Amino acid sequence: MLAAGGALALGGAGLLTGCGGDTRDGGGGDRFRAAFTSGGSQETLDPHVAPNFVDQARAKALYDTLGTYADDMSVRPRLARSWESDASGTRWRVLLREASWHDGKPVTAKDVLHSYRRAADPETGSPSQVLLSAIDFDASRADGARSVVLVLKAPNFAFPTVFAGPGTEIVPDGTTDFRKPVGSGPFTYVSFTPGGTARYRRWADHWDGAPHVAELEIVPANEESARLNALLSGQVHYAADMAGASVERLRQDGATRLLTAERATAQQLLLRTGRAPFDDPRLIRAVRLGIDREALVRIALAGHGEPGDDLFGLGLHGYPEGLAPEERDVDEARRLVREAGADGLRFTVETSSVDAAWEPAADLMARQLAEVGLRMSVNTRASSTYFSEIRTKGVAAFNTTSTLPVSDFLQQRVRGGAARNQTQYASGRFDALLDRARTTRDERERLGLLARAQRLARAESGLLVWAFSDANDAVARSVRGLRAAPPNSRDWARFDRVRVG
Repeated sequence: MLAAGGALALGGAGLLTGCGGDTRDGGGGDRFRAAFTSGGSQETLDPHVAPNFVDQARAKALYDTLGTYADDMSVRPRLARSWESDASGTRWRVLLREASWHDGKPVTAKDVLHSYRRAADPETGSPSQVLLSAIDFDASRADGARSVVLVLKAPNFAFPTVFAGPGTEIVPDGTTDFRKPVGSGPFTYVSFTPGGTARYRRWADHWDGAPHVAELEIVPANEESARLNALLSGQVHYAADMAGASVERLRQDGATRLLTAERATAQQLLLRTGRAPFDDPRLIRAVRLGIDREALVRIALAGHGEPGDDLFGLGLHGYPEGLAPEERDVDEARRLVREAGADGLRFTVETSSVDAAWEPAADLMARQLAEVGLRMSVNTRASSTYFSEIRTKGVAAFNTTSTLPVSDFLQQRVRGGAARNQTQYASGRFDALLDRARTTRDERERLGLLARAQRLARAESGLLVWAFSDANDAVARSVRGLRAAPPNSRDWARFDRVRVG
């Protein structure tokens, strides 16, 4: 457990210490503390680099995006007042609301252009880079202080989904240094230590109203048990990402309350199609058929979810309907393994305690795949560096993705060459379907194309969605103003709406 810069430290009894007092009754109501898994010493307050929940919570406190996702991933205005496209779908005009930076300067169209240009640069590392790279920045322009014209390289009638995407926050024109950040969000920066605590103060002049709490602290607690114990002992008001046995314990605790967004997280096993042995599609198919998804949900998720079918976005527009579920077939999986000459093949899967379900899932999968002739071992990596390491290391890894528009997920995580495409899948047919969907005005036809792309990715991409788990956060009973909402959506981690006491 990290203990830097005032961060919470993991004590010998498994509790968090150094937090500065009991918050179970609100601690006076002026300071709100939230515990998240940390990203370690490489953390930054650069909002365009937002791979983890904690990064997104900090970005939401300091900054605004042009739009925001409703629970169903439709886009609603936020810093933008409105937007509209021309008939071709290549020119989008965005009108900004009156808003100010924390230093008192107005938010302008030039800030939007700078922010999107920066996030579109592959060197920045924004999760939305592939979406923003569709903008022709030479042709785009500010049309007055609060009107920006974004010209696209090709038609995209679903382009506004990017306005709410992670890593698309608006920052002041010219900003590249985020050590003392200036934002337009509901809280102002006080202090931050990478891998440690981030502190913020209420900003009374926020365009959407001032927060109800005077101070916000986002503190690191990498182990789920540490977050749980911190909440139960009154050291924090909010504990992110609870699972399994912790959920059952919290349900029985009268001093806390669960915020459960059902089926909001896609639990994934990533198989790198660009590396042996999973450059052989027979082995990808064998793994898909060899795992028992019902058992994984029952044991690894303690029943808090439902089996996945290697498709993203259950319940959202663009999710294929009517497909027969992928049933376990040990005999066929074993036949494929032998046909590939891989009987007894050994490979390693990367995992971490980032998600409490992964290690039990990995152990169970290893036993299941042994039945089809594959020998899977488990390599547990540090939580703080896990996501950066699995981008380049290994042939298989566990991952999760919270709710996103289906089109954005496919562009960011499955499209050939996308920075977040960790399976290294590349298919001209798949990319062509995405391109056709993007340029199609009729929504029904567009969703049909996305469904076809999903079916193709299901069979070929190496991205196995083995379950959809519930997203569980927990709060003290003294906390009001928060509701259950999918991560990435408008109402998730809305600490500016919190009241304590």
